[in-house]
Amino acid sequence: MAKVLVLYYSSYGHIEAMAKAVAEGAISAGAQVDIKRVPETAPAEVAKAAHFKLDQDAPVAAIAELADYDAIIVGTGTRFGRMSSQMAAFLDQAGGLWARGALHGKVGGAFTSSATQHGGQETTLFSIITNLLHFGMVIIGLDYGHAGQMKLDDVVGGAPYGATTISGSDGSRMPSQEELEGARYQGRRIAETTIKLHG
Repeated sequence: MAKVLVLYYSSYGHIEAMAKAVAEGAISAGAQVDIKRVPETAPAEVAKAAHFKLDQDAPVAAIAELADYDAIIVGTGTRFGRMSSQMAAFLDQAGGLWARGALHGKVGGAFTSSATQHGGQETTLFSIITNLLHFGMVIIGLDYGHAGQMKLDDVVGGAPYGATTISGSDGSRMPSQEELEGARYQGRRIAETTIKLHG
């Protein structure tokens, strides 16, 4: 059975919700799925003052574990058009895995969120995908088989590079059903591809 890791960082719960949907999609394709998060690097008093969601269920990942999976799907919120420092700090520790080619040929994907429609979602996806390509991974985005990303009658996330959601400037908007369906779709497509390559 193909093993899939959904690896995420979420300050306020938007990416956590997307990670669960990505995992649901991968499970529906028959993959074994783990959801893990990267460590919080903000000082505890800063995180509490900013009202970070600190009660997340997912266990914290270790870098060495990445080699144990056939696919790794990475999600993090946008920080000025790039991935969060927490996710970058985690992936920056993967030099040993990179040096020995431990992630070559594994399947990867990315998902993100931003406060606004034009808040850097695609550049954040590319910042994640760039890392995954350096690791030698095969990238699967959110193809147009998920037609929901093309809606014009509603505000909706999504890009051919990965599933996305829009949180609103105050963080009050959680992922819509359409955005969660995009995340499930991408998770399923990544798992299906992984099963073909590694199953």
